[in-house]
Amino acid sequence: MPNITIKDIARKFKCSPSTVSRALNNYEHTNIETRNTIQEYAQKMGYQRNSVSLSLLQKNTKTLGIVLPNISQFHESAMVEGLQSVLQPLGYLLNICVTNESYSLEKEYVERLMSNRVDGIFISIAQETYSEVRYDHLQTVMNRNVPLIFIDRQNGDKKTHCVSTDDYLGAYMATEHLIKGGYKRIAHLRGPLGVNLAEQRFNGYRDCLFKNNYPIDESLVSFVNFNIESAIEPTKSLLALPNPPDAIFGVNDQVCFGGLQVIREKGLKVPDEIAIIGFDNTPISAYFYPSLSTIARKSRPIGEEAAKLFLNQINQPTIANHIVLPPELIVRNSSSLPN
Repeated sequence: MPNITIKDIARKFKCSPSTVSRALNNYEHTNIETRNTIQEYAQKMGYQRNSVSLSLLQKNTKTLGIVLPNISQFHESAMVEGLQSVLQPLGYLLNICVTNESYSLEKEYVERLMSNRVDGIFISIAQETYSEVRYDHLQTVMNRNVPLIFIDRQNGDKKTHCVSTDDYLGAYMATEHLIKGGYKRIAHLRGPLGVNLAEQRFNGYRDCLFKNNYPIDESLVSFVNFNIESAIEPTKSLLALPNPPDAIFGVNDQVCFGGLQVIREKGLKVPDEIAIIGFDNTPISAYFYPSLSTIARKSRPIGEEAAKLFLNQINQPTIANHIVLPPELIVRNSSSLPN
């Protein structure tokens, strides 16, 4: 049976559509008997509000877009929880779109969200978008004055709103921890070129080595993606060097899990012969063997702060606001305490 409309109900009761609308919306000056009769009939016939028409009238849809590279990792899901904890009680519906690091998917999702008149978009940029340096779809959002909040990954434009972790400081802390532990040849499983957070973590690693008078050895830096599998071959290559590393800093926990698998297969003792430290403090890192030292970033607070930033923008638009949350060093069994 087709959806019943306000006009259908009006014909049934031989009244105007405006009378039906007032009754369905509990307009207090509408006769209470008329209200009850119309509401009971509407419920019986399965009437549903036309949310699109209502949103056009109210000039908002109470819907928001969240565009993420993936949702399989703890960090991304925790950011969504943070967003939801603030926005869901206010009546917002969150549409989650997963790009799988694809520029074309990201562009398609952003365009579809815009065509559906979302009130705002939260985005963590895909790896391909960085690699191809193609931000036209995001510029369109900003040109239409739709709030665009970058979470975690950003495009480097200081004119945009963003909430992130201090990735540079976190990487510096991880590298400094290894130096204080007495390790001399510290390798880095480096994230993809162009991805802002990967670049910041590499810069923190490099600058910490430099400030502690450690040589910058390019043979100790290997590129990976953000998944376990991408770290297997690079770790094998590092351990096969004539003078292999005695410590590894991974761009995230996932690559460290892959690195630890290779280290165990080689029969090396952790942390006596080689240490390893990651970034993210994923829940499994505390229960992996050996438990993984890591840098914790405040994933859920990123979502919470991004939600507040959005609400501030719709209430009182301001110039670009960058919120950077501090990281925390978590020392576990995969690295040694300072000598």
